[in-house]
Amino acid sequence: MTESTDGGCRPGCGACCIAPSISSPIPGMPEGKPAGVRCVQLDEHNLCRLFGHPERPAVCARFDYDADLCGEHRDQALERIAALEVAT
Repeated sequence: MTESTDGGCRPGCGACCIAPSISSPIPGMPEGKPAGVRCVQLDEHNLCRLFGHPERPAVCARFDYDADLCGEHRDQALERIAALEVAT
């Protein structure tokens, strides 16, 4: 998740840290996380505690904002990412 406000990622969205499964280890989640489960590294404002840190999984660092995927608001992002997860 890229946490910026320059027309990209919506700070506080966190959809990409909830909807998809992540098979690589995450600090606090050594087995990764299943789809639909909130990552333990999301804080109370839905911001990644590992953003910019080397402990952040590579798969998370590679995930970037995409207007078609993230939609107009957080609920759309959750729905679309969840649908992509099911399709793959």
